[in-house]
Amino acid sequence: MLIKKLKIKNIRSYKSAEIVFPEGSTLLMGDIGSGKTSVLLAIEFALFGLQPGQKGGSLLRNNEDEGYVTLEFEIDGINVIIERALKRSGKSITQSDISITINNERTEGSVTEIKNKILSLLGYPPEFIKKTNDLYKFTVYTPQEEMKQIILEPSDVRLNTLRHVFGIDKYKRIEENLDILTSRIRQEIRAKEIEVGNLEEKKLSIKEKRELVEKQQVKLSEIEKELKTIESLKQQKQSELEGVLKKINEKNKLEAELGKSEMALTNKKEMISTIEREIAVLNEQLKVLSTIKFEERALESVKLKLKKKEQILKELNEQYISFLTTIQSEEAKIKELDHLREKISALEKCPTCLQVVNADYKKNIIAKAEEELKIIGKKILEIKKNKEEINKEIEQTKNEIDSLRHSLSELEILKVKLESLKEKEKRISELEKQKATLSKDIAMIKDYIENISSKIKELDAYSSVYEQKNREMNEIINKENSIRIRKAEANKEIQFLETQIKTLEEEIRKIEETAKMLNYMKELEFWLNNKFIELVLYTEKNVMLKLREEFSELFSDWFSILVPEGISARLDESFSPILERGDYELDYSYLSGGERTAVALAYRLALNQVINSLLSRIKTRDLVILDEPTDGFSESQLDKIRDVLNQLKVRQLILVSHEPKIEGFVENIIRFQKVDDITKVEN
Repeated sequence: MLIKKLKIKNIRSYKSAEIVFPEGSTLLMGDIGSGKTSVLLAIEFALFGLQPGQKGGSLLRNNEDEGYVTLEFEIDGINVIIERALKRSGKSITQSDISITINNERTEGSVTEIKNKILSLLGYPPEFIKKTNDLYKFTVYTPQEEMKQIILEPSDVRLNTLRHVFGIDKYKRIEENLDILTSRIRQEIRAKEIEVGNLEEKKLSIKEKRELVEKQQVKLSEIEKELKTIESLKQQKQSELEGVLKKINEKNKLEAELGKSEMALTNKKEMISTIEREIAVLNEQLKVLSTIKFEERALESVKLKLKKKEQILKELNEQYISFLTTIQSEEAKIKELDHLREKISALEKCPTCLQVVNADYKKNIIAKAEEELKIIGKKILEIKKNKEEINKEIEQTKNEIDSLRHSLSELEILKVKLESLKEKEKRISELEKQKATLSKDIAMIKDYIENISSKIKELDAYSSVYEQKNREMNEIINKENSIRIRKAEANKEIQFLETQIKTLEEEIRKIEETAKMLNYMKELEFWLNNKFIELVLYTEKNVMLKLREEFSELFSDWFSILVPEGISARLDESFSPILERGDYELDYSYLSGGERTAVALAYRLALNQVINSLLSRIKTRDLVILDEPTDGFSESQLDKIRDVLNQLKVRQLILVSHEPKIEGFVENIIRFQKVDDITKVEN
């Protein structure tokens, strides 16, 4: 990671500033309180936002409502720009707009989304996503006072902090989770022991139910024998009942046949009565018809006269229509002459030659028209007179035709009546024959009825026999139904018991599986508490031992560079610095300010190298930021800083210091000056 540029506005003592960071070592130089550390805080805010417990008021300039930080840096050739803003709302200050631009592709998002992207770019392990930015602090930038505080922390607190920084607090989480897991397993074991406890009771219950099933099966066998006996008796009674029923059905059929025969006899008698009445009517009609006289020549004569009169009527109608047509034609001529007379009377000029028409000419034409009108009038009167005469002849002819038609109708009726005389005589003969046949049928039916009646009397006794047999059959059926109910109850009881047995067998199977699981869980709980935890503790111990050895060696080397005057330094098992002069151990609280700073700086640099070695994929290993690393150093210790800086061998080193001597140890210097509570920057 290489920081390239930082833009800030309304951050702490800055109104507006832009700082360009070159590659190599750079010193942020200025008096105490000039705003150097604010730059480092702005970089940290740009990368990670406000930290837990950090208030926006610690960054936003007093009396300002908005502020922002823009940080540009490079990672593996990828150019990244992060923009974060602070906004004052009432009494609170919160983060507002947040964006990240990667190779000119800008993305806006929430605080968590942007932080995830940044940590991913920095190559920090996933477990650090939900943590504070401790890994950044201990590998890139830690305020010197915070490092001193770590050294002064109780050993257990320091160990937990370092576990968190090294990312090996997972072992402690494993221990804690293991306690939770084994506690739950023990709960499950107790629950399953309760489940397994009634296994023998269920097995005994199955045995008892199977014995009950055997008893019910014996009872069922006896019921089936009883049912078989009653079914045989029922079959016998059924056969007897069917024999009696057959006789009764025969009687019923005979009674039905008797009813039909009696009905047929009645019908035959009624038919004879009907025939006799019809013969009497026909004889009366024959007497009347024998008195009628009819001549065929008279009928033909009337037909001929009627035909002639109809022809005369047709001719008269034609003449009448002709007269009407002539009258209409002559009346049309009168209208034309009247129109001509009116037109000539009103004519002033000839429509053809346009000359004036004189009065004599018009008078001559009108006179001719009036003469012609008189002739037509006489003709119409004569025609109307003829029409009236024709009309009288038509009415007379119609009356004659109606009279002839009436005579013709009467003659035709007489002819039809005389023609039906023979048919009536023939019908009387046929009816006499039918009467004779019906009389014979009646005699036969009477004999048949007498025969059937005697047979019915013979079968009357079977009705009482059927009632007796039917009562016996009903008793047998009721007894059979009772036996079948007992059989169904026995079957139902057996099925119920077998269902209970299956349920118990399934429960026993599950309990036996639970017993197997119980044994497994007991073995698992024993293994976790006695084997696995030892393995975890052993692994953690070895990891911490390896880290401590490397850490202690690096700490000792860095301290020996900074404080060569006969004091040795190492780390104990709790990663606490142990300082010795000869055979005596020195108390940290009795060290000078420069020596304390040396201890903190050596601890800081050693920790940085250990983490970069352990987490070699992180992209911040080429960047180190040191804030006032020489606080309290003597002149001789200041000279040692050159050796420390030369051994760091990082791509970019940023130092914050107010010591002028440090200027000769770095490649680049950025100066800061505060005037009227506003920091100015000179790149």
